[in-house]
Amino acid sequence: MTIAFDRRRFLAATAGAASLPLLGRALQAADPLKVGFIYVGPIGDFGWTHAHEMARQKMQSELGDAVKTSYVENVPEGPDAERVLRQLAQGGNKLIFATSFGFMNAAVKAAKQFPKVKFEHATGYKRGPNLATYNARFYHGRAVCGTIAGMMSKSGVGGYLASFPIPEVVMGINTFTLAAQKVNPKFKVRVLWLSTWYDPAKEADGAKALLDQGCDIISQHTDSPAALQACQERGAFGFGQASDMSSVAPKAQLTAIMDNWAPYYTMRAKEAIAGTWKTGNTWWGLKEGLTQMAPYGAMVPDNVRKAADATKNAIIAGTLNPITGPVKDNKGVERLKPGVGITDAELEKMDWYVEGVQS
Repeated sequence: MTIAFDRRRFLAATAGAASLPLLGRALQAADPLKVGFIYVGPIGDFGWTHAHEMARQKMQSELGDAVKTSYVENVPEGPDAERVLRQLAQGGNKLIFATSFGFMNAAVKAAKQFPKVKFEHATGYKRGPNLATYNARFYHGRAVCGTIAGMMSKSGVGGYLASFPIPEVVMGINTFTLAAQKVNPKFKVRVLWLSTWYDPAKEADGAKALLDQGCDIISQHTDSPAALQACQERGAFGFGQASDMSSVAPKAQLTAIMDNWAPYYTMRAKEAIAGTWKTGNTWWGLKEGLTQMAPYGAMVPDNVRKAADATKNAIIAGTLNPITGPVKDNKGVERLKPGVGITDAELEKMDWYVEGVQS
C-alpha cells in the first residue's frame, strides 16, 4: 500500500519470532494482525513521536509473526489525518493507533466509516463502539520535575514551553508549578504558547526568549530537544519531554518524562488477536510504568535526587495526589479546599491555572 503524501513514509516492519506461547499455536497459524500507526511528527524527533515509534518496534518484536505493523509519519492534524486513517483501514489494518490529540475528530469519522476496524486515539476523550482512548499521566512526571526545579532554580522563575491550551497541557503546567511551590512558595512559571507540537526552530527561540526573561530552568510540552539544546548553549537547565534527550543535551537535561507505550500497544494487539478487545479509556502513569523518569543528570545534587524520588515514590504508592488543596487559581479563586485532591473528571476538563502561573 502506498500513502500519497509528500515527505511521508509508509513502512512495513516485520520481526520474526520462533514461538508465541502467550498467544497459542492457533494464533501463530492465522494471518498476522495488521496494525497501523499515524504520527504527527517525524520518528527522529527525539521526543513524542520517537517514543511511539520505539513502542511500535518493541511490540512488533515481542509479538513477531502474529502482527504486521506499519506507520505514517509527519501527518498534519486536520483533513490529512482523516485521509491517512482511511487509507490505513482500506489497506487491511484491523487495529489503528492515532497518536496525537489533533487526530481525534478524524479518528471519530474513520471509526464510523469502518466499523469492523478497531481504532485507538491517544490523549483524546471521544469514544465509540470501535474507538478507544488511551493516555499517560504525564502530570505525574511534572510533579517530579517541579520538585527539582523548585530546589535548583536560583531565580525562582521557571519557563514553560507549551503547545496548545488543552487539558493535557494545562494540568502539566499546574502540577509543575505546585510541586515547585512546595519547595519555594514564591516560585513562578512563565508560559510561552507556541501553537505547535513540533517546530525545532520555534522551540529554540522560545526557550531563549524565556531565558532572556529571567527563567533559569525550562520545562516543555513540545516534542523536539531544541529547547534543551538552547538551554545548554546558555548554561541553563531543563527537562526532556516524552523521551530521554540527554544524548543531545547532556549538560542541560536534569531528567526527562519518558513515555513507555509498548506495554499498552502489546496488550491491545493481543486482545485484538484473541477477540477480547473492547472500547474504553486507559490512563496509566508512574505506577503502571507508562510514565517513567529518565536518570538524573550529573548536575542534580543528592538532596534534590532524594526529594524527587520521594515525590515519585509517593505518587506510585498512591499517597500523593500532585494537585491537592488548598489551591487557588491565578485569579485568586479557590479551586480546591484544603486536603481535597483533584479528580480525574476535573483534570480532563482543566482550563484554569494555579497561582504563580503567568500565561
